[in-house]
Amino acid sequence: MFIQTEATPNPATMKFLPERTVLETGTLDIRNRDDAAQSPLAQRLFDVAGVSGVFFGSDFIAVTKDVGEWPQLKPMILGAIMEHYMSGAPLLNDASAGEDESADEFFDSADAETVATIKELIDTRVRPAVANDGGDITFRGFKDGIVYLNMKGACSGCPSSTATLRHGIQNLLRHFIPDVVEVRPV
Repeated sequence: MFIQTEATPNPATMKFLPERTVLETGTLDIRNRDDAAQSPLAQRLFDVAGVSGVFFGSDFIAVTKDVGEWPQLKPMILGAIMEHYMSGAPLLNDASAGEDESADEFFDSADAETVATIKELIDTRVRPAVANDGGDITFRGFKDGIVYLNMKGACSGCPSSTATLRHGIQNLLRHFIPDVVEVRPV
């Protein structure tokens, strides 16, 4: 089994590409050892000293570290990923464990058409680019011209995430949707 690695804009996160589907639908952001109980692979990764977060995308695993250096951590992480896939264990203990955050969305029903356009732009133009960097951004809400987004994976805690929000996503949305005045993380 060959696993590629890629650096991300977040120096604390590295992207691992096992050349196979990781998560069939959606994404899953696991930020602590307790939450890792839902995934045998996440549990293995949290057993590596220094790992502080695991994010599953469609074809990648983004691992965040809190201590240690990548040259020392990378071989242990690669070994944990290989062991998991060689064991044949499922990625998730419960097939329904993927994230569905649409129930937590907030917006006025009068803004439904604007929200639909915002979601389409995020899904088609923003999320693919962010996934290339080992993360994900999802819509959380829209109120008083402000779009609220949830940043996950490598995007969470990334030093350049504020610039991505302000200069990239905010400018894109304002260009297509005059009602948008600002974009904020939640």
